[in-house]
Amino acid sequence: MFHGFVNSPRATWPFSELRIFDLSNNNLSSPLPIRHIMKLTAMMNRDKKQGKLQYMGRNGYQDSVMVTMKGLEIQLVKILTIFTSIDLSRNDFAGELPMGIGNLKSLKGLNFSHNNLAGYIPPSTRNLIELEWLDLSSNKFSRRIPQELLDLISLEFLNLSKNQLIGPIPLGRQFNTFNSDSFVGNPRLCGFPLLETCANSSREIPPVTILQENDKEHGGWFEWRAILMGYGCGMVAGVSLGYIILGSRKFEWLIELLERKGAHMRKKWRGNARTSYQR
Repeated sequence: MFHGFVNSPRATWPFSELRIFDLSNNNLSSPLPIRHIMKLTAMMNRDKKQGKLQYMGRNGYQDSVMVTMKGLEIQLVKILTIFTSIDLSRNDFAGELPMGIGNLKSLKGLNFSHNNLAGYIPPSTRNLIELEWLDLSSNKFSRRIPQELLDLISLEFLNLSKNQLIGPIPLGRQFNTFNSDSFVGNPRLCGFPLLETCANSSREIPPVTILQENDKEHGGWFEWRAILMGYGCGMVAGVSLGYIILGSRKFEWLIELLERKGAHMRKKWRGNARTSYQR
């Protein structure tokens, strides 16, 4: 039931060890707390330590928390020290995403859904190389979906629905695994997996669809090729079968009969020709 503004931090580096920043399901109406987000240093530096995974908590005490992860509410009985997430969903935050959002290179999940955020999705999001889920649904984001999001190879869940995004949906990599639910509610968005195709551009149409369209435009070229191949194979098989049949012993009598008949006809023709010549 929190409401009102989130003031800027007074400390130089507040919450330097904070790994889960969750203000979701309140009634906060301030601009997006960018200054807080940009000082979450624990989410900026990737933990490169090798060895056994560690959990938060000491002296036998284990922290637990409820988080919205990949669209599902899940209770983490134990929290890995490498787990980091930001959830400011279901508030009334306004403003735009800062370019510096790409500095949070250790971030696993980002949820700004159901707010009044506007502007565009910054290309710097390509730097969120550890990001596994991204939910920006039910806002007022506009312009195109940046192609840089294709670089987020760890991304398993994406929800950009109910915004004002326009243009083609990027194709390739993990984007080919997202269904239409990730993009619905953007009237000017087009391309796979939506039913709306992008005019004057074959890049936004899946390869299978392109083949089907080419098939129609060229009068069913694939179908005619299959028919011609069938005719060719049939002709070869027929000729081969004829040779096999004529070469078998069961039809030797037919060959001998035709030869005798031919010899008789030639003899008769010669006799008629000789008689005509004597006359």
